[in-house]
Amino acid sequence: MPKMRYLVFQQESRLEFVEMPADYAYQLSALNLRLNKEISKLTALNVPRLPIAVAECDHLELLREEDQIVSGITYLNQLEKSFAAIQETEYPLISLLTEIRALEAQLEQWYEEEELLS
Repeated sequence: MPKMRYLVFQQESRLEFVEMPADYAYQLSALNLRLNKEISKLTALNVPRLPIAVAECDHLELLREEDQIVSGITYLNQLEKSFAAIQETEYPLISLLTEIRALEAQLEQWYEEEELLS
């Protein structure tokens, strides 16, 4: 069984839990920090609000029934869709989308390889 890590994101008082392969968790944390740094530079009206990565851990047990763990690929697919929908004219948005899509492609490859090994 592959080693997984969990990232905890916070947006206002809401928490989101994302499960990532251990080798890619840091990349998602770094991507989140970069996106949060750059998002204020966007001038479009439809800029998504991003959560902030607040924690990373090896084991996670949720205690509230309303909480759920989202797979990293699902999280990245949603992130890519929200950034692809931005109608930006002033900021080179393609650089942010490229970073999102690169990690998304790495995870897709990882999941395909894991499926072959199972």
